[in-house]
Amino acid sequence: MEVLDDQLVNPGKYIHSVRKHFTTQMIPLVQKFYKLIANNEELVTLQYESQLNNVSFEDLLNQYREKDFLLQRTNAGIHKDDILIQLNGQVFKNIASQGQRKSLLFALKLAEFEILKLKKGFAPLLLLDDVFEKLDDTRMKNLLNWVCNENEGQVFITDTHKERLEEAFSALNTTNQIIEL
Repeated sequence: MEVLDDQLVNPGKYIHSVRKHFTTQMIPLVQKFYKLIANNEELVTLQYESQLNNVSFEDLLNQYREKDFLLQRTNAGIHKDDILIQLNGQVFKNIASQGQRKSLLFALKLAEFEILKLKKGFAPLLLLDDVFEKLDDTRMKNLLNWVCNENEGQVFITDTHKERLEEAFSALNTTNQIIEL
């Protein structure tokens, strides 16, 4: 096991380091976009949780070795990392409405978009699939305003109702092309 563990340590430390850096960049962007889309004072917090935040990877593997043998699987490491998301201090998944969940989903997507744009030097293509489902009018207008008017990239939006899409675009006063299939 020591030979295998030694092979895991350096790649695992690297992945942990990259994830930690990425989430440090992403978290404030997610909060910014959530606030923009939801247009309220709900406080969304995100925290990168990893066993490697408190213990070295080597020590972690040694600490769990006996349990790993008994259960015949690895019980500690970067595969156990997670992001804790809270809404006003409570666990997000336990209390969030469909609109709040969809707002967070789009906030995560827009944060990722912004990081890619920063890293690559140009705006990537943004695809928003079924954007009108489960978002109320205010959240939908806030999202579309940002992606269509404040965003510098190309956006593809799918929807099942042509009239709804035309109405949304005319309210935004933005250039668009609707393709029916």
